[in-house]
Amino acid sequence: MTLSFKTLTGLALAALLVVVAATSHAATPRNLAAEEANRTLVLDFYERFFNKHDVAGAAQLVADNYKQHNPEVPDGKAPFVEFFAGFFKENPQSRARVVRSATDGDLVYLHVHSTNGAKDPGQAVVDIFRVANGKLVEHWDVIQNVPQQAANTNTMF
Repeated sequence: MTLSFKTLTGLALAALLVVVAATSHAATPRNLAAEEANRTLVLDFYERFFNKHDVAGAAQLVADNYKQHNPEVPDGKAPFVEFFAGFFKENPQSRARVVRSATDGDLVYLHVHSTNGAKDPGQAVVDIFRVANGKLVEHWDVIQNVPQQAANTNTMF
C-alpha cells in the first residue's frame, strides 16, 4: 500500500498537533494549593446547601452570573437559589453524600449519592463545578437513578 503525499502530510500534521497539545498542557504546572482550596470551597458549599439546606448561607459562595448546564435549572444565582429553595421545602429529607472528589485546574469533580429519604435508593450524580475568585461560577452534572436491582454485584459508589 502506497500513501500519497497528501495523506502523509495530513498524518504528520495530526501527529504534530497531538505532540503540541500534550506538551502545552504538561508545560502548565498545576497549582495544587489553589485546587485544594477550590475543592474545599465546593465541599463546604455542598454540605451547607444540599445537606443542611442553608440556602442563603451557601448562596454566598455562588457568583451572581452563575452559569448552569443542567437543562432543568435556570442560569444565574437568584434563579438557582429559588429553584432549590422550593425543592428543599418540598423535599426536606433530601441529602447528598459526597463519595469522592477530584480537581483539575479550576474544575472540581464530585461523585455523589443523592437521596430523598431513608427508603429512596437515590441517584448517582457526577457534579462538575468551575470556580473563579472564590465563587462557584459554572456547573455541569450527569445524573443516573440507582436501580432497585442491578445486573451485577458492583455498587454505583
